[in-house]
Amino acid sequence: MSIQIRSETDNDKTAVYDVNAAAFATETEAKLVDVLRESSSEYISQVAVEDQNVVGHIMFTPVTLEPFEDLRLMGLAPMAVSPTLQRGGIGSELVKTGLLRCTESDVGAVAVLGHPQYYPRFGFRPASQWGIKSEYEVPEEVFMMMELSPGYLQGYQGIIRYDAAFADI
Repeated sequence: MSIQIRSETDNDKTAVYDVNAAAFATETEAKLVDVLRESSSEYISQVAVEDQNVVGHIMFTPVTLEPFEDLRLMGLAPMAVSPTLQRGGIGSELVKTGLLRCTESDVGAVAVLGHPQYYPRFGFRPASQWGIKSEYEVPEEVFMMMELSPGYLQGYQGIIRYDAAFADI
């Protein structure tokens, strides 16, 4: 199995929808990706491809840390891998490549609402360590941040706000 990670193209949109719809219990995340493409002026969207078929997807969209709207921050969501290929390392490659693209785009830090056993392996830590909270009521251990630029979050505290499209899921 040879997996290639690359930037999403317009030709990938249907396949990205299908991967997200298959990976989650409902089509909500698949629909969210479509909305985020339209509502976000700047996003990073990567696909995992095997034999010219999209088998995984990850998206990063801008988030803000109130009251510090000038910080360059992204939120990782959603990330999906075709159900038959999950637990094979594709998700990890998507995360690593996506974080690299964020670094190349001068993003200072990334937020994620996710599994506390999965994301720390990439360098994510509970956001509460910086005095940062999610706008959503979630357990402290599932809302994490990762500095892509060391010390980027030093001295900043507040609430992370996601694109309005997330409020619908």
